[in-house]
Amino acid sequence: MEARNRKLSEWYGKIQRGEIRLPRFQRYEAWDRQRISSLIETIIHDLPLGITLILEVGDEEKFVSRHLATAPELDGRVYEHLLDGQQRLTALWRVFHNNYDFETYFVYIHEFDNYEFDEERDDLTIYWRSRYFKRNGGKYPLWCDDPAQVLQRGLIPTHLLRPEDIQQEIDNWIKQAVAPLEPIEGGREELQHFYDFQRRVSDKIKDLRSIIANYNLPFLALPARTDKSIALTVFINMNTNSKPLSTYDIIVAEVENVMGKSLHDLADDLNQKYPDIARYAPITKQILTTSSLLQGYLPNERGAWDMNKRKMVEQWSTMAHSLDRMGKFLKSEGIYDEQRLPTNAVLAVIATLYADIPESGDKRGQDELLLKRYLWHAFFTDRYENSAATHAFADFNRLRAIIRGETKSDGSPYSLADVPIFADHMLAEAEELVTVEWPKRTTIRGRGILAVACRLGALDFSTGERLDLNNIGQRQYHHIFPDALLKEAEVNSFLALNCALISDKTNISIGRKDPLRYLTDRYQWTSEAIVKERLQSHLIPIDELANGGYDSLSANEKSHKIRNDFALFLKRRAELVVTAVKLLTDGRQLSTQEIYGS
Repeated sequence: MEARNRKLSEWYGKIQRGEIRLPRFQRYEAWDRQRISSLIETIIHDLPLGITLILEVGDEEKFVSRHLATAPELDGRVYEHLLDGQQRLTALWRVFHNNYDFETYFVYIHEFDNYEFDEERDDLTIYWRSRYFKRNGGKYPLWCDDPAQVLQRGLIPTHLLRPEDIQQEIDNWIKQAVAPLEPIEGGREELQHFYDFQRRVSDKIKDLRSIIANYNLPFLALPARTDKSIALTVFINMNTNSKPLSTYDIIVAEVENVMGKSLHDLADDLNQKYPDIARYAPITKQILTTSSLLQGYLPNERGAWDMNKRKMVEQWSTMAHSLDRMGKFLKSEGIYDEQRLPTNAVLAVIATLYADIPESGDKRGQDELLLKRYLWHAFFTDRYENSAATHAFADFNRLRAIIRGETKSDGSPYSLADVPIFADHMLAEAEELVTVEWPKRTTIRGRGILAVACRLGALDFSTGERLDLNNIGQRQYHHIFPDALLKEAEVNSFLALNCALISDKTNISIGRKDPLRYLTDRYQWTSEAIVKERLQSHLIPIDELANGGYDSLSANEKSHKIRNDFALFLKRRAELVVTAVKLLTDGRQLSTQEIYGS
């Protein structure tokens, strides 16, 4: 086989016409927003991607196939099966239509950015904004669909870049985007300036469209005569046999070359001395990000490359002790492991700040109060959804200035108003929390909702055992309104607000019982007060849960009642979570009495 060239516009056309499909054994979409953004950035900077693999289709398809997600489901002839490259091509198709339900993608153009509250970004990077729906049906934040506000922020929506003839759509978008800038009064010079700006916007979109349409995404093709078993073998090998070197592997060699010490040995010693650190992220990653931040570099791969490797080893004991204190702090806040951590962007920030926080006394209490406010803001704002390392670096510098008691150029001390995460980012509203995905997935707000329940102790429904570091591994993600019940009403059950961490035996015993039924089962052997206490520890609204009575209803009546009951449940639980979050972001302790009483 030889690699062949194919422009992205050709790939797009084949997907659009239904000529290329996926063998049904392929997994579904799996890429997160960061990987999708990285893919688009690679393309608009005209950097190479890996080889894609296809199987040519002859007179008959060897595999049952399906269309790529959201692509037109046409019944025409299939010419190719996509064996490797599904995630890339699916992400490209969806980004070029901006048809993800809960995020919208943009290209950032620095020269067009006139938004005074904007954060520092690199030119020609991808920016995505999470979206949510309010009860009025509106999709928020509204500015994402307002061309004028989008352009003011220096953003171009990616759906304007799809490689097909959409010039009228582009012209209409530009017209709306620049309309507020058109001078009502003024001379020829002002009008010329306006038209020059409009032309620059148009030219930039044309340039981006040209790059995308002509981008080369090469592929290998298995001929149609390839035996089915061979095609499967190639697919498996292409997806599992390659394991590239990591940044850590390469830095290991650098450190050993500079210091004559084994970084692997140092890391193993650290893991043995402080075993809880590795619960939150691979210890190698935490070593690199914390060491980078200690030296004043970004807590990411770039910072790891730039930092002084000799100094990294010299500061090893400070880094190790700070990571240990970070782990203890997270545990005290009910965050016990990586699977329940909403965002790892906070790890290096908190660990490195501990290098300046005393071991005891009032100052430690004051500084840890600041850390608590920072932690929960990170979980319930959009601060770390994009450019997490850059934003973490900016927040860290201002937080450290507060902890060190530094003053600004005017002599005033740094305060919360100077920290971007506090000053520029609003806490999530209840309407947004209602749409947040299942917390087993890597969603910040989804895991944040679960973290609030963990912070309260999350008592097991049956045993009353309080969730802690020792038993969290035995807890299961339980649908409060059972999945089978909601499926009957065609309602999505995989929402964060429909999740509770309970033991596996309790989960199995509940099964598909409606909420009223399994509550009644509990009341038979224990008191109502105990059941209430256990449910409230998960911030579960009891009145809205204690519905049910579906058995005697017709199919339509049952579906309607389930949908209505579930919507009321989600709304009330979202309100309870928002109340708890406001207490946590103020550095307060949590109590169910205060939350339910407010």
